[in-house]
Amino acid sequence: MPDLLLELFSEEIPARMQAKAADDLRRMVTDKLVAEGLVYEGAKAFATPRRLALTVHGIPARQPDLKTERRGPKIGAPDAAVQGFLKATGLKSLDEAKIQKDAKGDFYIALIEKPGSAAIDVIAEILPVIIRTFPWPKSMRWGARSAKSGSLTWVRPLHAITATFGLETEEPDVVKFSVDGVEAGQTTYGHRFMAPGAISVRRFEDYEAKLKAAKVILDPQARKDIIVEDAKELAFAQGLELVEDQVLVDEVSGLVEWPVVMMGSFEKEFLSIPDEVIRATIRNNQKCFVVRDPKTGKLTNKFVLTANIEAPDGGKTIVAGNERVIRPRLSDAKFFYETDLKTRLEDRLPKFEQIVFHEKLGTQAARIKRIERLAAEIAPLVGADVEKTKRAARLAKADLLTEVVGEFPELQGLMGKYYALAQGEDASVAAASEEHWKPQGPTDRVPTDPVSVAVALADKIDTLVGFWIIDEKPTGSKDPFALRRAALGVVRIILTLNRQLNLLEIFDEACALFPPRLPGEENTEAYAAHRFSQSPDSGPARSERYYVSQELLSFFADRLKIQLREQGARHDLVDAVFALDDDDDLTRIVRRVEALGQFLDSDDGKNLLAGTKRASNILAIEEKKDKREFDGKPDAALYKLDEEKTLAKVIERAKNEAYFAVGKEDFAAAMSAMAKLRPAVDAFFDKVKVNDDDPKVRENRLKLLNEIRAATRAVADFSRIEG
Repeated sequence: MPDLLLELFSEEIPARMQAKAADDLRRMVTDKLVAEGLVYEGAKAFATPRRLALTVHGIPARQPDLKTERRGPKIGAPDAAVQGFLKATGLKSLDEAKIQKDAKGDFYIALIEKPGSAAIDVIAEILPVIIRTFPWPKSMRWGARSAKSGSLTWVRPLHAITATFGLETEEPDVVKFSVDGVEAGQTTYGHRFMAPGAISVRRFEDYEAKLKAAKVILDPQARKDIIVEDAKELAFAQGLELVEDQVLVDEVSGLVEWPVVMMGSFEKEFLSIPDEVIRATIRNNQKCFVVRDPKTGKLTNKFVLTANIEAPDGGKTIVAGNERVIRPRLSDAKFFYETDLKTRLEDRLPKFEQIVFHEKLGTQAARIKRIERLAAEIAPLVGADVEKTKRAARLAKADLLTEVVGEFPELQGLMGKYYALAQGEDASVAAASEEHWKPQGPTDRVPTDPVSVAVALADKIDTLVGFWIIDEKPTGSKDPFALRRAALGVVRIILTLNRQLNLLEIFDEACALFPPRLPGEENTEAYAAHRFSQSPDSGPARSERYYVSQELLSFFADRLKIQLREQGARHDLVDAVFALDDDDDLTRIVRRVEALGQFLDSDDGKNLLAGTKRASNILAIEEKKDKREFDGKPDAALYKLDEEKTLAKVIERAKNEAYFAVGKEDFAAAMSAMAKLRPAVDAFFDKVKVNDDDPKVRENRLKLLNEIRAATRAVADFSRIEG
């Protein structure tokens, strides 16, 4: 079957847009082909700085013929209806129609056959539409066409379109169409400097080979591989090691069509700057890689650059030009770093009084004070020294006001650690400057030093509580303040720490640190009273603290589900444990979920779950029928059968054992206690008729079923468990 080759040749496409653009082109073209009945065998898209390309192979030569039936009027219908039917269907007379019978009578049916079009004609129709509606994040108009109504907008000026279609064994045809004066053909162009001439191409294999001969590597992955392998080899030849950077590789591969790797150097005096500052300077300004000495792990005064040309002088001029640009950049970085060292971190703190964290939550200075106080409360719970924790919390944000972080925001925290160590701070205090920001994503490491843990928890919980108080919670896919990430970070820290923390108490303490009246609110107490009308304690402020804490715990339950799901646990088991509302310790909840999961994997667990659900279903039906709940203790005097008496005794014993085991946090023992219910529950449902003719006996037996449900709640709410 025929193949399609499409290339859109333009001025340089920004590197950050190329991968998505290639994927969009593949998706848009193949979706339209399938919609038109042209089911293909495979497709692949490519991008270079100057072109988007697509090959789709195994496309049928023609669309399939379409046969449809159209129902017409009843036999004997007015002539106007018949004539309208004939005109709409293209039939010459009713003799060409079929007759179909149904319950309402006999109807005329027209069989309409529409022959499929040639695939090349269909493609010629869909490609201009795709090009005109291509979803670039930013686009432009250019040249004389910019004054025309409806002229093409593209990411950069579009110069040529290559579009061919045909069998592999035959000369392909050009797909005839034009977009804003650019005619589709079979001519493309090679490397801008080394082979700028026109190239005539036929199909993809021919196209890719001719581009390579014209100094263009079409496949982005092939360009990435060349850059990495050549850079490693160049570094190895000098006894050095490349500091790999996949994000930078992706970007650089989008800047070149013919990667040529070279090495430059800078003055050794700049090695007095922290390695991360050197790397950020060279990476951000010149898109170059750094190299290190494998013996020491420290950076050397070398860097690796990627050119887009094979220079006649072997690249000496290119290397010298990069060195000439990097030198003053490193000089600036060195100046910033040395200037920062002259001011102690605590001396920067007063500036935070003029910096607003959020218009409703006050200044950064007020936030730092809250974090310091909350971290001091958390410190004993995580085994951290209180004074060190307070010092760490006070200094943790100070590097945000330094020159280096102002230039390279991605170094926040890390520079705080360097500056803290330089001014003689304790190692744990210094480490907290960097680690309190972590984890910043699912793959980022979590802090383990107790001081860092205390500050990290305080920082994230203060953020969450503050935005909950001002009712700026995540909604749907919107989470502008990254509150889900903050909550998931708290979850990961606690689970890694494996210590018991009562979150409700911590949330309540964090709420109490906020002033009764926040900036931008006339009266927070009145607001709280209005919003939280049902208070478990007296006073609207206390009401607010209570409900913020409860809502946050529910929010954390959702984050915990995500975390446990990623680890292979069942989300419904988390629901079943959280539904008890008797535990706010994430570590304990996880242990309970694990024990519950193991129990439900056993035969006893599966059968008890089935029995409990059966009891719950019967209760739900009868409670709805009687419009009442069957709670309260069953009357032993009304037990008629041994199975009732046995079940009542087993429930009481199992419930007591389970609660005792839960109190000792022996969740495996609690599950074993629940397992003892299984034989008695099975026997009860096998021998006992719940809806007895005697109303008192019926009520008593329904209360006994409620006892089964209540007993299992010692470990979990079984009604939340699926299956």
